[in-house]
Amino acid sequence: MKLYTYFRSSAAYRVRIALNLKALQAEMVPIHLLKNGGMQLQDEYRAINPDGLVPALDVDHQVLTQSLAIMEYLDETHPTPALLPNNALDRAWVRSLALTIACDIHPVNNLRILRYLTGELKVSEDEKNTWYRHWCTQGLTALEATLARDSRVGQFCYGDTPTLADCCLIPQLYNAQRFKIDLSAMPTLLRIQANCLALEAFIQAAPEKQADAE
Repeated sequence: MKLYTYFRSSAAYRVRIALNLKALQAEMVPIHLLKNGGMQLQDEYRAINPDGLVPALDVDHQVLTQSLAIMEYLDETHPTPALLPNNALDRAWVRSLALTIACDIHPVNNLRILRYLTGELKVSEDEKNTWYRHWCTQGLTALEATLARDSRVGQFCYGDTPTLADCCLIPQLYNAQRFKIDLSAMPTLLRIQANCLALEAFIQAAPEKQADAE
């Protein structure tokens, strides 16, 4: 397997965590999202992923895109340890947590959105950061409320082993803290984060641990 990644991409970060949890090896191919206008926008990478996004996973010369689809593929082909519960209702709930992050919080704060704000719309750096903090805080506040009231939450988002939801949560919290968002009113998220970051699978997937880290 070959993973096209960028050290600070939260979507790629999710997949690195999933690979590590399952003790799977993949060749890491860095795609720098900023240098030379962004390697992801160049023809060579567009031939691999026309969306011009990371991650992309090459499995025997077949390319998979979208982090959640990649992680579910890994879960189906390497089912232990499982990233989703056995019970259908609980599986749907864990997916809903992951999708809240991947579809509601992350997209409006993705690099291409932020670059459009400052480039095409000419908003200031401070205004861009205000945009980021607003949408990220709104989404994480709702996620905190969801997790704080649910008895299925244990050491992690679901029970006492990491799931798809934790793979999505930790990169989003990393980005939130990088943008100096105050998470003090989110004790459930912070507790889960501390439990995740005690595990080697999460430690080794962190942006600063990657070969292309700056």
